[in-house]
Amino acid sequence: MLRRWGVSERRTLRPDVTTLELVGGVEPLAVGLHAYDEQWPVTFGEHRDRIAAVLAADVVIEHIGSTSVPGLAAKPIVDIVVAVDDITAEEDYLDPLLAAGYVLRVREPGHRLVRTPQRDVHVHVYERGDAAIDEYLLLRDHLRTDDSDRTLYEDTKRALMDAQWDDMNAYADAKTDVITAIKARARSARGS
Repeated sequence: MLRRWGVSERRTLRPDVTTLELVGGVEPLAVGLHAYDEQWPVTFGEHRDRIAAVLAADVVIEHIGSTSVPGLAAKPIVDIVVAVDDITAEEDYLDPLLAAGYVLRVREPGHRLVRTPQRDVHVHVYERGDAAIDEYLLLRDHLRTDDSDRTLYEDTKRALMDAQWDDMNAYADAKTDVITAIKARARSARGS
């Protein structure tokens, strides 16, 4: 079931960053698709506990992305979304995550990404109430229950893997039309 994340009563007190900072520059897509691995939810659980141990008790931590969908082939990178009260208060979440062993990869308006040094876990941080969180959960929840769209998504990813991707973000962008169509069907199914 899709949950709505309420907007925090605490409002952003300072301006957010205005540009994209991609620490380390563009990276090629270096991993292929793997069959679903029962270890992915275990890895998520370990990192959920690690994150919860260093952040405020009221943060939201969810497993997202293809590794969160049983039966779906995926790149072996566990994606996690964390909702914090104030994205600009990096001292409340970024400093503790870095101290817990994650490294900063992306700082952009409304979004931060830290990951493990091994690059096998990506932690996406957004402000509570950001629509991106609902979008991730909409796609995840729909793919967990719709065999046809799960197959379409996997087939799309497999077809794209036949190309060489010098920029991992370009691979992600190439899936946009299919993801948009799947989310439209998810919204329609949710509304019925």
